[in-house]
Amino acid sequence: MPRVNRTPSGAAPKRARAHATQQRIVKAAFALFCERGYSGTTMAHIGEAAGVAVQTVYFIFHTKAAVLSRAYDFAVSGEGEPRIPTEQPWYRAMAEADDVVEALGLLVAGVGEITRRLTPLYVVASGSAASDPEVAEVVDRHERWRVQGYREMIEVLRAKAPLRTGLTPERATDLLLLYAGMDVYHALVEVAGWSHEELLAWTQATLAHQLFGIG
Repeated sequence: MPRVNRTPSGAAPKRARAHATQQRIVKAAFALFCERGYSGTTMAHIGEAAGVAVQTVYFIFHTKAAVLSRAYDFAVSGEGEPRIPTEQPWYRAMAEADDVVEALGLLVAGVGEITRRLTPLYVVASGSAASDPEVAEVVDRHERWRVQGYREMIEVLRAKAPLRTGLTPERATDLLLLYAGMDVYHALVEVAGWSHEELLAWTQATLAHQLFGIG
């Protein structure tokens, strides 16, 4: 009779507790980074806010830059059941929409929720990147992932309608990165005082015109 490998008793609850601890640390770090800044937040602060010993934070993440990277992941995937953007409902709806303006609305709304969470952390990290190579590496790595994701979304949109005459996919990606990015969100919402909804409507209309010559 073949041997059956069984999960040792207590292993699953132990993994669940470890995951829950990691999530508490990441959420605490995200809130502290946004509130105090990167340099103003220590590993001890993070441990205290998460309700764990500072040694636990070091044991799991080793460096503050690693915690920052996971905080970026948290901002992108959200709470509840974390999923990368391509696995989230808005992305599937955007890909399935027949009309490019409707698809842009779904894209802008989905990306907008990510941008709303990510912008405060992005501003803090970008401010520290100039003087901290580890932070700069985290910001650069996540920005490369964002560029790749936006490039793929341009290809999804191009399947629904041709780009504006003379606009290359590379330039279209640049425009999407700008208009649906953190710098514009910070400037118009956090500084100028636009509402989130006003920004979404403006972004959808602007992208429809800039990418496809609509409107």
